[in-house]
Amino acid sequence: MPVPSKDRTAAVVAGVRRIAVLRANALGDFLQALPGIEAIRNAYPGATLTLLARRWHADFLAGRPGPVDEVVALPPITGVSTSEDGLRAPDALLARLRDLRFDLAVQMHGGGRHSNPFVLALGAGVTAGLRASDAPPLDRWVHYGFHQPETIRYLEVAALVGGRPGRIEPGVTVTDRDRAELGELPEGLVAIHPGANDPRRQWPPECFAAVADRLGRPVVITGGEAERDLVARVAGAMRRPAITAAGRLSVGGLAALYEGCDLVVANDTGPRHLAAAVGTATVGVYWCGNLINAGPLTRHRHRPLVSWTPACPVCGESGLGPHPRRCPHEVSWVADVPVDAVLEEAGDLLR
Repeated sequence: MPVPSKDRTAAVVAGVRRIAVLRANALGDFLQALPGIEAIRNAYPGATLTLLARRWHADFLAGRPGPVDEVVALPPITGVSTSEDGLRAPDALLARLRDLRFDLAVQMHGGGRHSNPFVLALGAGVTAGLRASDAPPLDRWVHYGFHQPETIRYLEVAALVGGRPGRIEPGVTVTDRDRAELGELPEGLVAIHPGANDPRRQWPPECFAAVADRLGRPVVITGGEAERDLVARVAGAMRRPAITAAGRLSVGGLAALYEGCDLVVANDTGPRHLAAAVGTATVGVYWCGNLINAGPLTRHRHRPLVSWTPACPVCGESGLGPHPRRCPHEVSWVADVPVDAVLEEAGDLLR
């Protein structure tokens, strides 16, 4: 039965045997939604939970303990699994998903302009999730406002269907298959991750190199296939040798590597979330606006350093406000975070 959006403590849906959860984007996005997905699993322990996601989710979650029973990897669909325009959900895909007869479909994918119509097309008994002003309503929905910690946002979505929270920060189990990708790791290893999907979130490579040198620890520099040059720049700027691991590991292998580190120093990016999820201490470099949505919720093991840069360093276009215009300049907005401040937090965590 539909529940008004003002009801923030909605009851568990009766008779649920199959659940679909839509979350088809990047690593950090998935990890921040994981406590909410776990809360749904806790409320429906006997149901089959299907994650509607991307191919990398299927590879990463295969055989991994957690709340997800199976993954359906979606093709590129505008606003659902890609930002590319003009890609509709194939009719054959929707028919196959409707044949699964979901009793409950949960949208954990943003404001809902594109994702809510997709979820409604599944034909589930009850739909729930987020709704911005330009999105159609689901049976149970909560208002989407951009500036909110993502982990709390998706716990709020889970509460719409009686979700029972456990931990509030993500946790990921590292498997023997993950560890098999690695050789022997040196004691006291520190990982440096200098990349980020958005260049505005990238601390300068020379700053990462200075931190790596001054920590006096064995260092591994991580990155994806597209970040090989960036990893090489950090290694080349260092005075001490470092292990480079760009494009060499799966997401699971990266999780195992971070598990074997004493500390990870990174930008605001998915690998920082992954390191925290496997229990490793982190120091993260954040722009102030991004800290609201993607910053760690606790500070005992996770220390964000914040740039308060309000505007583009090149043209002065403001980044503040609810809907800032993005200028064309792909420069760092976090370069002003001091090396000494990062070292201070890193040293405290390592002690």
